[in-house]
Amino acid sequence: PPLLQAWCWVGGPGSHTRPGPSSAPQVFSIVVFGSIVNEGYLNNNSGGEKFCIYNRNPSACSYGVAVGVLAFLTCLLYLALDVYFPQISSVKDRKKAVLSDIGVSAFWAFLWFVGFCFLANQWQVSKPKDNPMNEGTDAARAAITFSFFSIFTWSLTAALAVRRFKDLTFQEEYSTLFPASAQP
Repeated sequence: PPLLQAWCWVGGPGSHTRPGPSSAPQVFSIVVFGSIVNEGYLNNNSGGEKFCIYNRNPSACSYGVAVGVLAFLTCLLYLALDVYFPQISSVKDRKKAVLSDIGVSAFWAFLWFVGFCFLANQWQVSKPKDNPMNEGTDAARAAITFSFFSIFTWSLTAALAVRRFKDLTFQEEYSTLFPASAQP
């Protein structure tokens, strides 16, 4: 059965035929970094210099873009591992892969929580005089909203990985109790 069903595809064991709601981590990360890159920087009225829409704090924009891009790349990495997973014959190696999924998913849920709090705080203290035309406000709100949704999608991914780990532990115990050579 494939590893990490929640990463990019749904449909049951061995089925990579249709995208499902579990492609959310990928889509949400694209929305966050895409929104910030496209409309998260505004031109300064006095010069050609650009500033971040989140309270003129370049760290806020940089964090949102970095987390979005790295989360997307992580998802692609685990998609590759998902494709390779059926070829891993050792249950111990499969358990290591699933344990890494649990840790990575929990870590990303935490990073998205930090990102949501940081972006929401910086948006809250932004001054209306910095953006009198309200340019990019929808994109800024979208980045905050999808950062919030990402917390739950990565947490769900971690929970599904825990379930997968329990299945592998059962599989390992079963193969220890009933070795293949003992079957008729």
